[in-house]
Amino acid sequence: MDLAAPPPDLYGRPRPDRFMQRITAFSEWYTPAMGRPLLRRSPRRPAPRPTPPLQLAVTGHEKIATDVVELRLADPSGDRLPAWQPGARLLLTLPSGLERHYSLCGDPADLGSYRIAVRRIEGGGGGSVEIHDELHVGARLTARRPRNGFAFCGEPAVLLLAGGIGVTPLLPMAREAQRRGLDWRLVHTGRSADTMPFADELRALDPERVTFLTDEKHGIPTGAELLARASKGAAVYCCGPAPMLAAVQAARTSGALHFERFGAAPILDGKPFTVRLGKDGPELAVPADRSALDVLRELRPELPYSCHQGFCGTCRVQLRSGTPEHRDRRLTEEERAAGALLPCVSRAAEGETLVLDL
Repeated sequence: MDLAAPPPDLYGRPRPDRFMQRITAFSEWYTPAMGRPLLRRSPRRPAPRPTPPLQLAVTGHEKIATDVVELRLADPSGDRLPAWQPGARLLLTLPSGLERHYSLCGDPADLGSYRIAVRRIEGGGGGSVEIHDELHVGARLTARRPRNGFAFCGEPAVLLLAGGIGVTPLLPMAREAQRRGLDWRLVHTGRSADTMPFADELRALDPERVTFLTDEKHGIPTGAELLARASKGAAVYCCGPAPMLAAVQAARTSGALHFERFGAAPILDGKPFTVRLGKDGPELAVPADRSALDVLRELRPELPYSCHQGFCGTCRVQLRSGTPEHRDRRLTEEERAAGALLPCVSRAAEGETLVLDL
């Protein structure tokens, strides 16, 4: 028996099908032909133009809680602003040149203005102090278009956990949940009632769904106490200081957990390494528990930065040599291959030296 040739009646036909023979012959020619470089080459397209920054005017500057100022921003010519969704944030360039991220806390349906709220933090890098003390109605700012790394997925049941000024991205989520008729709850924690912004707006949505907990009256809640208000199967959205996030993460054993933190992310599995400024510049030791950006800014305090989380790209530097561990959420593989590095989060293996073009 010839095992190499199929039996003539394998497909129920005593003779080969002429039509199928022609299809088979064509496919045998077509497949390798389409793999040839000449046919595979796509036309060269121009690189996309960079998106110009938004030009914004301060139309409102109001104190809404102890150490909290609300800014209203609009297009100077009255044009509509780019759309955004709950959880989005805006990267503002202040008159001093500082760049800082702030969560949008207004209504996404209102494209005539943006709202942000900023808590004053002494010694926090200067952005909040500048906004509180130096900005005024009529001041001009630039900003990048809103970006969202904390998107609201609109699950049927949600628990929103806010710590202090962390209520800013959660306020639009609560509005959206109420609009959709979702089963939602919000818990807002803070030092005292006077430090907690937007309390009246939240109560106006549905006072039965909102809980306020103050440290001076209730003490600092545990993660389990915060999660106790979740409906069965609810997704949890949490924004607040690092201890609050750590408590919620430890207590949340199952189910969806979305979070956004203030400041730098904790360093996980960090190893000590070295950065060198230029080919023959000084070498700086980066400990296992600190970021390269923090160490660099001790020597070069003018280095720009913003989010500390590998999100915005403000601290981007060029790598001359060395093998990095990229931990950001911003750079593309092509940018990394070309030597881009975000020192706020990215690191290197133990004992490795990264030479930076600084």
